[in-house]
Amino acid sequence: MAKVKMKTNKTAAKRFKVTAKGKIKYWKGGVSHYNTKKSSKRKRQSRKAKYVPDNLKAKVAALIPNDV
Repeated sequence: MAKVKMKTNKTAAKRFKVTAKGKIKYWKGGVSHYNTKKSSKRKRQSRKAKYVPDNLKAKVAALIPNDV
């Protein structure tokens, strides 16, 4: 009997990217709308990508097994 393949969570695959060093990168949501009430600092910092913290890295990596 053949092994069961692990499926990638497609929602997670669209939101996370694995870097060459193995870090998991993501972009914060909620940046496109209602920007007039947000401070310039908040909007500027939202442009940059963030990295998944170490305590959540294993959970996110389990969702994207073929990328890690």
